[in-house]
Amino acid sequence: MSEDRSYVAENDAERERLRSLVTRLSDKELGRPMPAGWTVAAVLAHVGFWDARAIHFIDKWGPSGEPSTYESEDTDAVNNSAKPLCLALPPRAAAELALRLAEESDRKVKGLSDAMLAKIRAKGGPPFNLSRAIHRKEHLDDIEHTLLEQKRARSVSQ
Repeated sequence: MSEDRSYVAENDAERERLRSLVTRLSDKELGRPMPAGWTVAAVLAHVGFWDARAIHFIDKWGPSGEPSTYESEDTDAVNNSAKPLCLALPPRAAAELALRLAEESDRKVKGLSDAMLAKIRAKGGPPFNLSRAIHRKEHLDDIEHTLLEQKRARSVSQ
């Protein structure tokens, strides 16, 4: 039986949306503030961090290896711990890194064999969402909303 791979198209769409955003935003826009002390670039680095985590697990398992049992972590603690690193990256470097990691994680997720997907599901699922798009979409929506609100506020004040 073939494994469901509906996430591949979703990943492709949100990765292209990420590419469009990274390409069109200026360095100044990438440095714009976001809620909770983040910047646009730091949020993109955060997205890249979670894609890098997916890459780590796929590489750790190898093409025909055995997926490890997953123990959940405190994602708030992980995000708050990574935040200073994300903020320290130059905005353009953070944006380009997020895009590169999105491309690599999507390629690796797409390349998982049906046999490996079956093994992963038998272990209770992967320690990350195969639909990398869900996390990207959430943050890209937040970024676009924040940038739009900031643009509106600037036009009202002028």
